[in-house]
Amino acid sequence: MIESILIYLIQSLSGFFAGALLLRFWLQRCRAPQHNPLSTFIQALTNKLVIPCRRWIPGLWGFDWSSLLLSLLVIIVEAFLCALIRDRGVEMAFSTLLLLALVMWIRLALYLAIGLIFMLAILSWMNPSSPFMAVTTLLTRPLLQPLQKILPPVGQVDLSPMVALLLLQLIAMGPLAYLERWLGLFF
Repeated sequence: MIESILIYLIQSLSGFFAGALLLRFWLQRCRAPQHNPLSTFIQALTNKLVIPCRRWIPGLWGFDWSSLLLSLLVIIVEAFLCALIRDRGVEMAFSTLLLLALVMWIRLALYLAIGLIFMLAILSWMNPSSPFMAVTTLLTRPLLQPLQKILPPVGQVDLSPMVALLLLQLIAMGPLAYLERWLGLFF
């Protein structure tokens, strides 16, 4: 009972913080304005960790490598702590732990993309003039634009968010679930 509560708390906190770091990376990559509510919140949440790390991890080619690597490090720590709680932390090979963390990190990125697409859809129906609408559109454009080129609007309705959600879920349910099951043999 206590084991499952501890694992839940670790996964919730690390997922929230690693998601914030991934979102910070994506906000910078998409060149989102820094003075919107989402960017301000994410920067305030992650600045104390990201700014000192930029001394050792510089940004190159327009990527905020410190945010990206810190998000992966948070997931690695999560995987290690969960393995320790399950009494498998010492016996697990480091390469297996890294591979498991990478799968968990990719799953987090997929869920973040799914959340952003849902946010875009809800904002477009409820409040298209919201300050979050512009930044959400900017963040989802790299995911939706290739699909919009293939799928024309049907009766002035853009179906690309629905197709993107289906594709992202298929990735999460297919290859990622298979890798997690395979790694579950070791974990």
